[in-house]
Amino acid sequence: MKKFFAKLKSLIPTKRRLIQLYAALLTNANVKGFINGSIYQGATKNACVPGLNCYSCPGAVGACPLGSLQNALAASGKRTPYYVFGIIILYGIILGRTICGFLCPFGLIQDLLYKIKTPKLGKSRVTKVLSLLKYVLLVLLVVVFPLIYALRDVPLPAFCKYICPAGTLGGAISLLSNSVNDGLFAMLGPLFTWKFVLLVIIVVACIFIYRAFCRFLCPLGALYGIFNKISVLGIKLDRPKCIDCGKCIGTCKMDITSVGDRECISCGDCVSVCPTQAISYRGSKIILPENEIPSGASEEEVAAIEKKRTKRVKIVKIVAAVLAVFILAGALVYFNFIDAKPLPDVGSDVGYSCPTDDLALVPDSGSVNIEDYKGRIVVINFWGTWCTPCVAELPHFDELAEAYADEVTVIAVHSSNSFGNMPADEYVEAYYKDSKILFAMDTPSEDNAYVDAYYSALGGTSTYPMTLILDRDGVISFKREGSMTYADLEAAIAEIK
Repeated sequence: MKKFFAKLKSLIPTKRRLIQLYAALLTNANVKGFINGSIYQGATKNACVPGLNCYSCPGAVGACPLGSLQNALAASGKRTPYYVFGIIILYGIILGRTICGFLCPFGLIQDLLYKIKTPKLGKSRVTKVLSLLKYVLLVLLVVVFPLIYALRDVPLPAFCKYICPAGTLGGAISLLSNSVNDGLFAMLGPLFTWKFVLLVIIVVACIFIYRAFCRFLCPLGALYGIFNKISVLGIKLDRPKCIDCGKCIGTCKMDITSVGDRECISCGDCVSVCPTQAISYRGSKIILPENEIPSGASEEEVAAIEKKRTKRVKIVKIVAAVLAVFILAGALVYFNFIDAKPLPDVGSDVGYSCPTDDLALVPDSGSVNIEDYKGRIVVINFWGTWCTPCVAELPHFDELAEAYADEVTVIAVHSSNSFGNMPADEYVEAYYKDSKILFAMDTPSEDNAYVDAYYSALGGTSTYPMTLILDRDGVISFKREGSMTYADLEAAIAEIK
């Protein structure tokens, strides 16, 4: 019976675990997004959450600080970088890597994976060396590469694009798991395969190695670690009380060399094992001042002081719990029942919501509708095999569809007429059989068999090719009659991002 109750007690989440759960729920409060398979686009997406949480996750109500930083650097010369830097520095100065230990949703996932009962790999000289890798990734993938490509007017959030497992799990897999987004499977390419394999490796590693991603690969943790020694909240050591027993270093599962250094995530394990109570949470007095026990106090006076402190602790816990419930309930109500900014009326010009229509795919394999791709940037190109400029520019769209497969959908809509040239299905089969482009056929209008219905609905008159680019809400952000180069396409997409 004792073993049963001990087991039952072990299932009760700790205070830190509860805070992690609250933070994950608040960060992903857009439950409606998981149901609809869509990405929330409201005003709060202009602000960064503290932890690593992908912008493209259906539940995300804020932007990822790491992704925002990379995109901000890609937009060098604008005011955006200063805003993002300011937010991240503010988080760092106040919380440091306490964010990693308490507020990061992907940190919670790693903690839960590590609880799976298997043999574990402990700390060693190898893990301490590997812990430096995240600083290399911070410099190269988060700062250097985005800046280099920004000089070429090409946005490259390198870490998000090539590494981030939170984006693969929270963004890509969450969206793909919803049947509404079945059309996205056709757009998957080698980049997704690489990131999926990397995610599996990281997940398996986290089962055997405590917080493998957090310790070795996360640039956000590296960035916050810089502020660990000066942050308002964190772990501190009262040096005069320390007897150098080494229990704190031995208990810590992170690769720390001293209490509260840049690798510390403020989990608090060291606090409970310190025999002299030399370790405590820095900033705790801001929340709950300590009761100073005067020298020479009687047992009755000490008991009264401790009783008063215990009462205050209970009040703080109750207030914190009530606030957490109200914040969570308010977030759920707000993000699920209050619509984001209203979309503009449907029209064919820039600034209007794009008209939708079901178009037959080429070769005959179902239909496509831009409504199915909300949450992604959509490029619509009207072309025909009889149009020499159309055929000449099509390789640029093919290259774009391959390079931006994770975030851009390219739909090439062929005229309903071939005018004696090679039919669209034969042309696609011959030259673009393995392309990431979604090829579709326009339909004749009811009034004139030589005028295409969808082309006309989008303002086309008689000029081919014609290209439109829609933002993630399906609003027309770019329109051009005439040929496009690859550089034109990338520049237009960069403006939307």
